[in-house]
Amino acid sequence: MDELNASLVALGERVLVAVLVIIVALVALRLGRGAIRRTTAAMAARAEAEAPADAREEARKRLATVETLARYAWLVFVTVVASLTVLSQLGVDVGPAVTGLGIAGIAIGFGAQQIVRDYFGGTLILLENQYAKGDVVTLVGVTGIVEEFTLRRTVLRDTDGIVHNVPNGAIVVASNRTRIWRRINQDVVIAYGHDVEQAIAVLDDVGQRLAADPAWRERILEVPRVDRVDRLGDQGVTLKILGTVRAADHLAVAGELRRRLAAAMASSGLDPRPAAPPAPPDPAPPAH
Repeated sequence: MDELNASLVALGERVLVAVLVIIVALVALRLGRGAIRRTTAAMAARAEAEAPADAREEARKRLATVETLARYAWLVFVTVVASLTVLSQLGVDVGPAVTGLGIAGIAIGFGAQQIVRDYFGGTLILLENQYAKGDVVTLVGVTGIVEEFTLRRTVLRDTDGIVHNVPNGAIVVASNRTRIWRRINQDVVIAYGHDVEQAIAVLDDVGQRLAADPAWRERILEVPRVDRVDRLGDQGVTLKILGTVRAADHLAVAGELRRRLAAAMASSGLDPRPAAPPAPPDPAPPAH
């Protein structure tokens, strides 16, 4: 009877310790998340104070990605440690589990090289700040917004709403389309016969008016203007318009610029099409 009571007491103590371990793990998760949040908030405040205005949004997105990954890593670490401790207290031999983790690590190293490559690639992407959640990027031929980023994969959603899962190990070239600023690069064809200098003045005026518009001036970093006569083609003279805008506003500004260019060309008579050749004269009537 005494042995039974002693066993029950020992079991109760083990269960109590296991419960305490679970409580400590939950508290550690909460405290860890708070510490991570405060750390990233402090880093964000420092970036707001020190980074140039154009780089602040980029810093915020990067810190949001770092916070997500740090919270995930802390969750995995605390869960694994707490689970092994609870199992040990309940009398389960965790030695094989620990050995199994070592064997699994070896198996991953030799048999699952692609997974290792994915995690290694994700680590480099994060450390080098190639892109972050919310950026518009082109990866392995797919262009879309980064909806999720982990060390193993990047999730993109393209303009058709299709979700693409890209393993980080498969990424050779990452093209970030929303990194601080982008270039306006617009070609305008003017038919031969028009005054090129007059055409340049009309197009430059469109860019200046757009940059002066209160609804658009905050998005424009460099006024779009005619940079050069780019080429002489079969359809006419091609003028190259260049400018710089905030990366996130590139599509909106480019669309508005094209709309205003079309209206200005129509009102000023700058027909982009070559003039039609004169009609041949009517044949002379046959002589009688």
